[in-house]
Amino acid sequence: MKAVVWNGTRDVRTETVPDPRVEEPGDAIIRVTSSGLCGSDLHLYEVLTPFMKEGDILGHEPLGIVEEVGPEVTSLVPGQRVAVPFQISCGHCTMCGSGLQTQCDNTRVDEQGTGASLYGYSALYGSVPGGQAEYMRVRRADANAIPVSDIGPDDRYLYLSDVLPTSWQAVKYADVPEGGSVAVLGLGPIGDMCCRVARHLGAGKVFGVDPVPERRARAETWGVEVFDPADDDFAEQIRDRTDGRGPDAVIDAVGMEASGHGTAKALQKMASLLPKGVAAKFMETAGVDRLDALHTAVDLVRRGGTVSLSGVYGGMADPMPMLTLFDKQIQLRMGQANVLRWVPEILPLLDDADVLGVDTFATHHVSLDDAPRAYEMFQKKQNGAVKVLFQP
Repeated sequence: MKAVVWNGTRDVRTETVPDPRVEEPGDAIIRVTSSGLCGSDLHLYEVLTPFMKEGDILGHEPLGIVEEVGPEVTSLVPGQRVAVPFQISCGHCTMCGSGLQTQCDNTRVDEQGTGASLYGYSALYGSVPGGQAEYMRVRRADANAIPVSDIGPDDRYLYLSDVLPTSWQAVKYADVPEGGSVAVLGLGPIGDMCCRVARHLGAGKVFGVDPVPERRARAETWGVEVFDPADDDFAEQIRDRTDGRGPDAVIDAVGMEASGHGTAKALQKMASLLPKGVAAKFMETAGVDRLDALHTAVDLVRRGGTVSLSGVYGGMADPMPMLTLFDKQIQLRMGQANVLRWVPEILPLLDDADVLGVDTFATHHVSLDDAPRAYEMFQKKQNGAVKVLFQP
């Protein structure tokens, strides 16, 4: 089959690899019909390369058709269309029972000290082959694969794998009061969807901050008041619109910038030059993130407000503004999205009407063969790229 594989820093290729097969009784094999390119994939493209090896199959946002199931799979049959969460969980441990599937007791990557295994996301999360491919092995299929309607375009249901639950959790964690205000930093796929979800869930004022004009314009069509972070007084402008206090919540949808910057970029470059084992340890113990967005969130949010982190960070020794966090009595919530926790709330919105605009959310649909150019275009924010979908 064809698959998008990692071959080095900023080097992804579409290659022919062996087809996946049922290896465990609970496995399913799906024929992938659509798969998303995520901002987190760009971390592997540039920043987290010490945890990658040549030939790793990328991607963690798949939707497809069940082709084969293992003997212990009871809830799926060949021919069903399913979305596959980016994390793998067991469905019955204490963590899963608490709605914390990303902390699953039975799929954590203990040797790395990390949470549940993730598809297509490096040795940090189990080196599990991902979904930017023609076929994919789904682990623990009964507990994970999400059956969806076979009516309608793939774009309607694909985002259940990551974008929708990640954005939904970010807004829920932000704890925006009814009619309250929230600022979203970064208007890429997650930030854009966070704005839409916040509006849907009753936020009175939604502010979006991003340096890319096309992304600001896109969010503006959904009733978002947008700002360019290059404007030195954008934070004051937002405060002016919230009675001088700042918004009730701020969502950081930027996280670890995929192309690096300044000191962080220098540290990331240094890591890429080290032997893999040494580089991985360096990444685990050094402050390798650019924290501008997080510091902005802490500064901007009102006293007693909430900062919700959906952007991924990768450094273990990043400095935090603890004095300000404590003094302002800020609540800080974060983490990988617990996909199955939120699907029951999201799915009815997709079946009834396209209230979140998912049918037209993607800006580009490309073939697997176009992967090298798609990754470059997405990283460089060229051609209006906000969300790219592969269609094998």
